[in-house]
Amino acid sequence: REQGLMYRQSLDDSWGMLFLFPQEGMGGFWMKNTYVPLTIAYLAADGTVVDFKDGKPLDETVLTPSAPYRYVLEVNQGWFTRHGFGAGTKVSIPGDLPAAR
Repeated sequence: REQGLMYRQSLDDSWGMLFLFPQEGMGGFWMKNTYVPLTIAYLAADGTVVDFKDGKPLDETVLTPSAPYRYVLEVNQGWFTRHGFGAGTKVSIPGDLPAAR
């Protein structure tokens, strides 16, 4: 979780990273040592998108969501827009994920 997508020079458009948390929280993410522009989707426990934040490469500004979240999905910037996702969209979270720590 600490490293996330840091240090990558590219990210295939069909790839991303899903962060799992044991309970809802409000902590922010940043783009330190991250070279790829990302959109960060903050998801409630039921998979509903509560907020999006666009991250600029190497920017250490903390990107804090407007509401509590349980999951975070990071993908290439613009992916959610291109695929018609917006706040309130429901994302299917697989049931066989490992337990969050």
